Amino acid sequence: MKQPQPPHLKRTLGTMSLTLFGLSYMAVGTVFTTYGIVNQLTEGHLVASYLVAVIVMLFTASSYAAMVRRYPVAGSAYTYVQQSFGGGLGFLAGWTLMLDYLFIPMINFLILGLYIGTQFPSVPHWVFILVALILVFVFNVLGISIVGKLNSVIVVVSLAAVMVFAVLAIKTALADPTAPGLMDPFIPSSSDYNPVFTGAGVLALSFLGFDAVSTLSEEAKNARRDIPRAIMLTTILGGLIFLLVAWCGARAYHLDDWSQASQELLDAAGMVLFSHVGGEPLTVVFLIITVAGCFGSGLAGQVAVSRILYAMGRDGILPRPLGFLSKRRGTPVVAAAAVSVVALLSLVLSLDQAAYMISFGAIAAFALVNLCVIRTYLFPRGGRPRRATALELLRFGLVPLIGFGLSVWLWVSLNPLTWAIGGIWILVGFGILVAKTHGFRRPVPALKFSEPIPDTQMIDELGIGQPLKHHR
Repeated sequence: MKQPQPPHLKRTLGTMSLTLFGLSYMAVGTVFTTYGIVNQLTEGHLVASYLVAVIVMLFTASSYAAMVRRYPVAGSAYTYVQQSFGGGLGFLAGWTLMLDYLFIPMINFLILGLYIGTQFPSVPHWVFILVALILVFVFNVLGISIVGKLNSVIVVVSLAAVMVFAVLAIKTALADPTAPGLMDPFIPSSSDYNPVFTGAGVLALSFLGFDAVSTLSEEAKNARRDIPRAIMLTTILGGLIFLLVAWCGARAYHLDDWSQASQELLDAAGMVLFSHVGGEPLTVVFLIITVAGCFGSGLAGQVAVSRILYAMGRDGILPRPLGFLSKRRGTPVVAAAAVSVVALLSLVLSLDQAAYMISFGAIAAFALVNLCVIRTYLFPRGGRPRRATALELLRFGLVPLIGFGLSVWLWVSLNPLTWAIGGIWILVGFGILVAKTHGFRRPVPALKFSEPIPDTQMIDELGIGQPLKHHR
């Protein structure tokens, strides 16, 4: 008698669905979310920080694309580091990555509660946060197909809103004789570029969409083809949208000194910007669209982190119930519930605290994934360094090395408090690892792949490189 197949994630997503998922996770309107915070950090040069962030993220996205072709399974940076450098460092990478994944839904729920609260001041903002959290959990459990369709609608509506905003902002700037010049938003006002780099470090949270795409490798129709394409498309399209909105906003609404702005203005700078370029009627429209975008990003965030917890639970690194899949829906129900419980912290956190912590975890993961490419393709574990061509040395050596250096550069630019909290988080993860391995006397459980990894494969299906033979 044929044994029933165990439940597994369903392969239903193509390149377009994956890209829309990534853009929804990035929340194309997230530039409005951090508009005030990062303008204060950068002394009004948000656009310059976005430009630096886009450059860094393109190098890192290229590394993610290379790694997902080698390991097309759920787990993202956790999987890549584990397979490249071993289970111990892999666990710490996954643990650090969870920091930003757990905080991404929180920051969206926070914005959602704050913005809706401006229209219903008599209702506590935590009520709206709680309702959104419950709805996100329900959609997460229902399945990735429903999530994909909902995200598609949200992204299309958000993109339309961004285009309308850009037109109105350009019109406002043309009518303002004091508006900054076309290139002024890109150029810092002094020789001190540290504020720009600090801002770029915080803006790393805006690009987590391409990392989120990699967590859906086991739900893509053709993971080795569709996931890398979606990763690069998400980074390029998202980066261009962020730059466009930040540039239009900088020319339409400008303060002489952002350091003197009130905390209320910093938290609701997006709403102030809407009102300035569109008046009260359009502010309400933009509010609705922003709330929808926050809901979509929160939903995508919950989906992504639940897949990481599922992968780590399946491996036995975290409690095994997290690796449970619903037999009916094929979704990680226990992991989704755990993420929803943690997301309740959004009821007590502030917006800037969440933003800083997301960036800490994200940049740490980005740096490690860049190193993984070098290790995997040029210095494979258990084998001798391979003889690579000049093109392979460029693609799998120089490019990820530059990505690693730029990521570390942004990482050290974050403020000391972020490092203190992030350091404590890593120490807690290290403690869990020590306990799980009984003081490293037992091996860290290895990832159980859901599909075989061939000995040879095309590294770049778009025409770059040749098949590489991997040493075992």
